[in-house]
Amino acid sequence: MPTNTITNTGVVNKLWGFCHILRQDGMDYGDYVEQLTFLLFLKMAEEKKVVIPKEYSWAVLKTKSGTDLTDFYSDLLRGMAKQEGLLGAIFTEALSKFTKPVNLKKLIDLIDEIDWSSLGVDVKAEAYEGLLEKSASEGKKGAGQYFTPRVLIRSIVSCIKPDPRKIPDFSICDPAAGTGGFLVAAYDWFLKTVGEAVNRDDLERIRKKTYFGTELVPRPRRLALMNLYLHGIESEIRLGDSLYEPDRGDRYNVILTNPPFGTKGANQIPERQDFTVGTSNKQLNFVQQILTTLKPGGRAGVVLPDNVLFADQAGEIFKILMQDCNLHTILRLPRGTFTPYSQGVKANVIFFTKGLPTENVWIYDARTNVPGITKKDRPLTPKHFAEFEKCYGDDPNGLSSRKETDSKEGRWKKFSLEQVKEANYKLDGFKWIKDEDLDDPENLPEPEELLTDAMSELKEANTALEKIYAELTNGTDN
Repeated sequence: MPTNTITNTGVVNKLWGFCHILRQDGMDYGDYVEQLTFLLFLKMAEEKKVVIPKEYSWAVLKTKSGTDLTDFYSDLLRGMAKQEGLLGAIFTEALSKFTKPVNLKKLIDLIDEIDWSSLGVDVKAEAYEGLLEKSASEGKKGAGQYFTPRVLIRSIVSCIKPDPRKIPDFSICDPAAGTGGFLVAAYDWFLKTVGEAVNRDDLERIRKKTYFGTELVPRPRRLALMNLYLHGIESEIRLGDSLYEPDRGDRYNVILTNPPFGTKGANQIPERQDFTVGTSNKQLNFVQQILTTLKPGGRAGVVLPDNVLFADQAGEIFKILMQDCNLHTILRLPRGTFTPYSQGVKANVIFFTKGLPTENVWIYDARTNVPGITKKDRPLTPKHFAEFEKCYGDDPNGLSSRKETDSKEGRWKKFSLEQVKEANYKLDGFKWIKDEDLDDPENLPEPEELLTDAMSELKEANTALEKIYAELTNGTDN
């Protein structure tokens, strides 16, 4: 009999424990999570009485055994891929990775023990996210680029307040959707905020016509579709490239995203007329893409690494951004926020609203003299962002009354547009809290972080010297 007494941790640990068996069968972590996607979909489709072809149902699948099971499972995946709509999208190019029938049978039995539909929304969906996080922490760091800590996502969403009820065609987008974490969190925020105060027609529209995304890689895109399905959202997650494809003309009221870190695949300048500044920097191009696709009056919350704020051409792009948008808030994230898969990355969240120019930028420093985040001893928790959310205020466009004294430790500070101009629109340089860790040899940052900082400072100094040299050379020529 299925049980609903298992906890989220129990679900993850139980399913993950079986993954170690499958590794002996030649299946890697990513393959395992993907196979779970297919099987959990079929199990929940039965629980929710979702219409799928009877010949491919969970009830039929679990009666099979031996080679009949592995053959049937392969046929099932091919058959589901041919279906229209969401079913076909989830199972597109799906292939079985099982070579031993006994392993597939055991996994089916494990899934069948749990009544997934009776679990809380957070529990059943976070089971996926827990597995993905484990996949990243077990050395398959490639998975980490698709995963943003849920604590951070929820904080960003609570500030942006993406309420779809106020505008009939309200839309929310993540142009680097990964496994759909931002979109799921936006929907969860809506349900918890609105509760029962929404009629059935509006809820149907919101579930089917509000949440959009683009993802470059097929596997996380498939996981995003499944993750959203578990929440009852029939979202459109397009398989494509947000940066190198021409502007499609789609526009959104809210954009929430964490563009992939690093420079992999970003070695050429996109040929797009809507990008004012030509650069191969991937994150800066995402900023330009968001500038294009955000509706007038629309708002965005975007995660960006420190080096993007002082990268070549960052000043040019942020100058344009601050002319077209109110870049009202920057959150400087704690060290280790992206542990375990991008531990050395220092990052920020920028919040802006399109339509009015920037007058002041408020920065909250949640990093300086804050112990670095670790997976076990010092995990990221809502407390890390509680004061920031209070300082941000209730207005999602950053227009609440703000005072620097709102932060008890002086972490909240306003900088005028003139000050930003004097810094050539390089927003990383505004630091006003003395870093006590650098004076304490017992509490120095990790070597990787110190090296990253040194390289960043050298690059910034080199850029400044090149600019001075160019000015001197031009002066000589004249």
